[in-house]
Amino acid sequence: MTTVSNWDATAFFERLTATNRLAKNKNFAFRRVSGLQGFEDALASLQTTTAFVCVSDTSEGYTELNNTPRTRRVKTVFFAMRHQIGNMAARLACFDIMRELFRQYMSVLILESTRLQEQSLYLDPRIRFSEIPEYFASGCACASFQVAVDIYTDLRYNESEWLSEAAQSPSQSQQP
Repeated sequence: MTTVSNWDATAFFERLTATNRLAKNKNFAFRRVSGLQGFEDALASLQTTTAFVCVSDTSEGYTELNNTPRTRRVKTVFFAMRHQIGNMAARLACFDIMRELFRQYMSVLILESTRLQEQSLYLDPRIRFSEIPEYFASGCACASFQVAVDIYTDLRYNESEWLSEAAQSPSQSQQP
C-alpha cells in the first residue's frame, strides 16, 4: 500500500465550495490565505464579494514520540459573510447559513475520512465550529473550524541521513 504523506485540505475545500449548491446560491468565493492575517486581508476585498470560504495554506502541528509515532497537522478554514452594519438579525441569518454550510461540508468530510484512512491518514473526528465575535470585522459575520490530520511518521534512525555519529545518543557514543 502506498503511504500518502499529506492531505491537500485546500484543494478539498476549494472543490466543496465550487460544487456545493448552498455555497453557489449564497455566492461564496474561495480564497487561499496564509493564517489569520491572510483572512483579514481577504476581508478587505469584501466590497466586491459578499461571502468567502478561506483555507489557510499554513498549518500547525506536532510529532508524537510514542509506540505509534505520528505527525498531526491542523488546517484552518474560515467563513465570512457580509451583512448590513448594526443589523443583528442579518448577522444571525449569516451565521445560520454558515452553520448549515459547515454541516454540509462535514457530510462530505466524513466520506473523505474513510478514504483517507485507507491511505493511513486519520482525521480527528472532533471538529469544532467557532463563531468569531462581532468586533472582529464590522458588517461581516465570520466563523472558523479546524481539521486535524494524523499521519504515521517513520522515526526509525537511519544512519544514511547523517554526516557523522553525532546524532547518536551519548550512551551509544561512549561505548568502547
